[in-house]
Amino acid sequence: MPNHEREAASLRQQLQHLQECHRKLMGEELSGLGVQELQNLENQLEMSLKGVRMKKGNLIHQENVELYKKMEFLQKENAELKKVYEARSTNGENAASNPPYTIGNGYDLLAPISLQLSQPETQYTEPPAKAMKLGCNNKNCSRIVDDYHF
Repeated sequence: MPNHEREAASLRQQLQHLQECHRKLMGEELSGLGVQELQNLENQLEMSLKGVRMKKGNLIHQENVELYKKMEFLQKENAELKKVYEARSTNGENAASNPPYTIGNGYDLLAPISLQLSQPETQYTEPPAKAMKLGCNNKNCSRIVDDYHF
């Protein structure tokens, strides 16, 4: 028997053994197994499950560490932004208390200026020489007004 034929036969035998082990691990074809074989299979599954749980725990731990770092970074960034906002809001209040169009009194730029409304003062008391007359003095005008109904 040539060497490559023996190697192919050995590989087929290994494949069949692996397929049988896979079926057992998946819970298939267990009817032909004895108590000891079932106990060994159970131990093997428990060891595999323990490895899976450890791997899962490590991944979750790594994710938690990364999320904690991200949370700390965001908290610091939030605190910095809050300081900037407070500084701007303080400056904004100062700007709001000093409108851009103000009238200075020449002494204190921030001193309040009091303005009050009053009645206008008349410049002169003489009646005007010619008063303007409003209305219509002509007969045609009164007829137009009579024809127009309000």
